[in-house]
Amino acid sequence: MDRVLDPSQKAFEINLDSSIYGTFAEIGAGQEVARYFFRAGGAAGTIAKSMSAYDMTVSDDIYGKSGRYVSRERLHRMLEKEMEQLTERLSKTRGSDTRFFVFADTVAAKSYNYHSYCHGWSGLRFQHSPTSECSEVVVHVRMRDQSNLQQQEALGILGTNLVYASFYLADDREKFICSLMDNLSTDRIEIDLIEVRGPAFDDRDPRLWSLELVKRSFCDSIMFDNNGSVLQARDALYKKNVLVCRGSYRPPTLVNIDMLETGSKEFKRVLKDDEIGDVLILPEISMNKLKERGEVIPEDFLARIDLLNTLGHKVLITSYNTFGQLNSYLATCTQLKIAFVMGYFNLEELFDKKSYADRFNGLLGGISDLFSNQSRVFLYPGYDEKEKAVLTSKSLKLDKELRILIDYLETSGKFSDIKEFDQSVFSIWSRVVLRMIQTNQEGWEKMVPQIVAKKVKDQCLFDFPCDL
Repeated sequence: MDRVLDPSQKAFEINLDSSIYGTFAEIGAGQEVARYFFRAGGAAGTIAKSMSAYDMTVSDDIYGKSGRYVSRERLHRMLEKEMEQLTERLSKTRGSDTRFFVFADTVAAKSYNYHSYCHGWSGLRFQHSPTSECSEVVVHVRMRDQSNLQQQEALGILGTNLVYASFYLADDREKFICSLMDNLSTDRIEIDLIEVRGPAFDDRDPRLWSLELVKRSFCDSIMFDNNGSVLQARDALYKKNVLVCRGSYRPPTLVNIDMLETGSKEFKRVLKDDEIGDVLILPEISMNKLKERGEVIPEDFLARIDLLNTLGHKVLITSYNTFGQLNSYLATCTQLKIAFVMGYFNLEELFDKKSYADRFNGLLGGISDLFSNQSRVFLYPGYDEKEKAVLTSKSLKLDKELRILIDYLETSGKFSDIKEFDQSVFSIWSRVVLRMIQTNQEGWEKMVPQIVAKKVKDQCLFDFPCDL
C-alpha cells in the first residue's frame, strides 16, 4: 500500500519541483491552501502570487459580476482571469520550462453571520507539461465541520490534495480520486461533483471520475444532464417537481419507458397548472448492492447513462439502499413535490416486515422516510404469469394493520395505482433481456426502444458478442 503523505509533505514536494509555478486565489475561508505551501518551506519556488478578494466590489472589479459569488461561474472566471495574467506576465521569461497553474476557490463557510448551507467550489487550471494547453479540475464540496476553523482546515487539506493529484496522479483515475480525501473523512467534507478536462486527461471519459466518487463512498449521489455532463444536483433539482423512477436500466426496456411515461402523466395530473412546467423526470440507478458485492464497473454505468441520455433523460446515480433514504436526500435539494414511480414488487418489499429487521425504527420508520410531506408514490402494476392477472396494490397479501396503512396513504393522496399502462410490455424483464443480449438470443431487440437496440449492437454494450 502506498504511503499517504500529509498536506505539508505534499506541499513541500511541489515546492521542490522547480517546473511548477503559479497563483493561489481564494475567497471565503482564508488562504488555507496557500498557507500549507508557505509553511512547508520553499514556497518562493512555487508561488508567483497569492491573493484574496473578499469585498464584493473588489471581486467584481477583478473578475466581473456574476449571479452568485459561490458558484461554478465565479470559479471559472477566477481561473480564467488569473491564468491569463500569469502567462501574459511570465511566459516569455520562464514559459519554456515551467508548468504554470492557478488554484482558485470560492466558499461559503461558517461565520458570525452565516450558518446554513456550507459549501464551496475549488479548481485548478494547469499545464501538465511546459507550453502545453491547459487542463482543468473542478470540484464542488459540502462542508460538515461545525466550526469555521475546522472548515478552513479541511478546505486547506482538500486544496493541497487537489494540486498534488493534478500534477502527479492525473494518469491514474482511482489513485487521483482516493488521494483527494487523504487526511480527510466524509464526516468533515463531501465531494459531490468533479469535472476534468484537457490534455492531462485525454482519452478518458470524464464521467468516470464522477462515478468513482460514488464508488468510493466519497459522496452519495452524482447527476448527469441529457448530454452526459456532470451536474451539481442541488442546482439541477432546485425549485423542481421531481418524479423519480428507480431501476437498473441494464438496458432501458419498454417497461422502463412505460413506467416513466405513465408516471409522468399521473404526476402532472395532480400538479397545479403553473407547476407542470417545473417537472423533472429522473431515472435513478443505485450502486449500493453492487458496492456491497464489490461488482461496481464504472464503464457499465456509463453505458446506461449514454442510453438514457439518448432517450432524452438526465440520470441520477446514488448509493442509497432504500426509497426512504433517496427521498430524504431529494428533500434537501428541492422544496417542491417529489414523486416515485414504483413497481409492484418494489411495493411488496417496501411493506415486508422482514426488510426492516435490522432497523431500530422498523417498518413504520422506513415508510415515514418515504412518505414525507411533499412526496407520494405511483404504483406501476405487476403481472402474475401463472394466474394471468394484473397485480395492483389490492393484490398485496398484507396483515390487517398494513392494509389499513395503505388505505390511509391512498385516501390522504400519498399513494395511488397507475391505471393507464401498456400491458403488452409486462412480460419484459431487464435481467432476461440482458441475458439474451449477452448470448445473442433472437428477439431482445423488440423489448427495448429501437435506438437502444441499435446502440447496444453498434457499441457492443453489456457484453453483446460483436465478434460473432
